[in-house]
Amino acid sequence: MITGGPDVEEIGAPADADLVIAADSGLALAHRLGLQVHVAVGDFDSAAAADVQRAADTGAEVLPLPRRKDETDLEVAILEAQRRGADRVLVVGGTGGRLDHLLANALVLASDRWRAMSVTGRFGRARLWVVRGEVVLTGTPGEIVSLIPATDRSAGVTSEGLAYPLAGVTLEAASARGLSNALVAETARVSVVDGVLLAILPGEMADPAALP
Repeated sequence: MITGGPDVEEIGAPADADLVIAADSGLALAHRLGLQVHVAVGDFDSAAAADVQRAADTGAEVLPLPRRKDETDLEVAILEAQRRGADRVLVVGGTGGRLDHLLANALVLASDRWRAMSVTGRFGRARLWVVRGEVVLTGTPGEIVSLIPATDRSAGVTSEGLAYPLAGVTLEAASARGLSNALVAETARVSVVDGVLLAILPGEMADPAALP
């Protein structure tokens, strides 16, 4: 799943993608990454006509959307992946430069509509995992990790491989308790019993003096 955004210099091409869906201006990024686009979806208000034509000319199915709609282009793209039987979705793009878009898109990824799919994201330098049950995070020791509830409460949160381990705690929405942890190894496990978490590696290293 390829979306747009200006800060894409840190993004590499996803490997082994069975289906590449480009949402609107994500077409330009997909072409920059050398990806074969299978489906292009969006109202294309921010996509260049040349990119839409290039996708069509190289065999992509183009699904135009009206500009006035209740869902974002990203939501429709994920729905299309779901309709086609995807069980894993990687959303790749820039942050878009707008706080409202960034927050909305992060929460879209945590929607209960995708509960049967594994959903991850790469936005500029940042990486994101939607945690239902358990996920394994990968990165560099010392990288910052934040665990942010995407539901009113996320209960039974447990982590292994983080500087400040959690053992069955409850993280409430609008609380910053899960902010600014850090990896102590190349992998870490994060699990939740009830609720949904966003596990985010923003692409920054923690201050060693702040770590235990």
